[in-house]
Amino acid sequence: MLFEDLSLSKSIQRAVFEEGYTQATPIQEQSIPVVLAGRDLVGCAQTGTGKTAAFAIPIIHQLHRIVGSSKKAKLIRALVVTPTRELAVQIGQSFDTYGKYTNLTQLTLFGGVSQNPQVDALKDGVDILIATPGRLLDLHKQGFIDLDHLHTLVLDEADQMLDMGFVNDVKKIVKLTPKNRQTLLFSATMPIAIRELAEMFLTEPETVTVSPVSSTAENVEQRVYFVEKTEKRNLLYHLIKNENLSNVLVFSRTKHGADNVVKALRKKDISAEAIHGDKSQNARQRVLDAFKNKEIGVLVATDIAARGIDIDQLPFVINFDLPNIPETYVHRIGRTGRAGNGGIAISFCSKDEKDYWKDIQKLIKVDVKTINDHPYPWHSGSTTEAPGTQKNSNRSGGAHKSRKSTGSKQNKKRWY
Repeated sequence: MLFEDLSLSKSIQRAVFEEGYTQATPIQEQSIPVVLAGRDLVGCAQTGTGKTAAFAIPIIHQLHRIVGSSKKAKLIRALVVTPTRELAVQIGQSFDTYGKYTNLTQLTLFGGVSQNPQVDALKDGVDILIATPGRLLDLHKQGFIDLDHLHTLVLDEADQMLDMGFVNDVKKIVKLTPKNRQTLLFSATMPIAIRELAEMFLTEPETVTVSPVSSTAENVEQRVYFVEKTEKRNLLYHLIKNENLSNVLVFSRTKHGADNVVKALRKKDISAEAIHGDKSQNARQRVLDAFKNKEIGVLVATDIAARGIDIDQLPFVINFDLPNIPETYVHRIGRTGRAGNGGIAISFCSKDEKDYWKDIQKLIKVDVKTINDHPYPWHSGSTTEAPGTQKNSNRSGGAHKSRKSTGSKQNKKRWY
């Protein structure tokens, strides 16, 4: 469906056209008419599907029609709650982009910075508020936020908010809003806890599911390396160096692990940074901006921190640690192959992760290429024992001929 067929205001159509959008994505095509009709909505879509525009564009259309060119004091009529600063900033930028030819104003709130500029902006009045739960509740408690005139509430990345322990904050926020509000809930995954949340807060919602969580993008080439756990950092360096990889997003299961990978890469003069929950929000934003601007070549992230990464042309994703939840694998590799671009998703699987890989294979039902020809395979047994893979011993993991593993550590000089 074309955007011009969605009955949007000319101001929005102009802004969308200038961004190069002509064809609505499936989540946009299905969600925008529902939101415009004033219905509650549950949307399940992977990252990179155009989810933000699916709620931002119809909200701007509705509020532009309601507010018009009114000179009256601005009131908060739309609230978007999202779990991290990075996501809040990106959503705010989207509202600015799509609403630049309207007189609507938006404000993005998050913690970790002084509240004074945010309070000043609230006093001036805003139409749209994008906020993380903690700062939102804090400023409401201080009397700076009035949600009595709210028209639409958006709970974005609902599954991540639950993972980060925000469920009670979300419940408090919902209680502060009018009962006759429109509520939109978006989530990358739809576990039972999210369904229960939807039943609690939404009224007879429409459900839109696009690119089910079990599916992986067709334009993403997937590879798996069965590797000794102690050799993962050596293999990572081997691939980066011999495949000449840049703009690489590496997933680590833990914050400590992410820091260790960065430390090891830096010892080999690889430009790398980590992003995770222990970093201050200012530090995370600086690192994220540097990665987007290609000032650093490798970004090592935990799953929670990575939700704030939105880059259309991200060529490589590496699962340094396999996730223990299969759906997380789909979400991770969805960071590449976006906006019609191709991408490569590489996974490292050690012996203690083979059950994780079996579960991933059951979910995605894709024959992932196994790269056998690399310097750091499992020492005992062969990769043919690895679960559920398509063998591809002719593919090389590097630009030069790889050494065969003899199990001897003398051939494998450690660099960390």
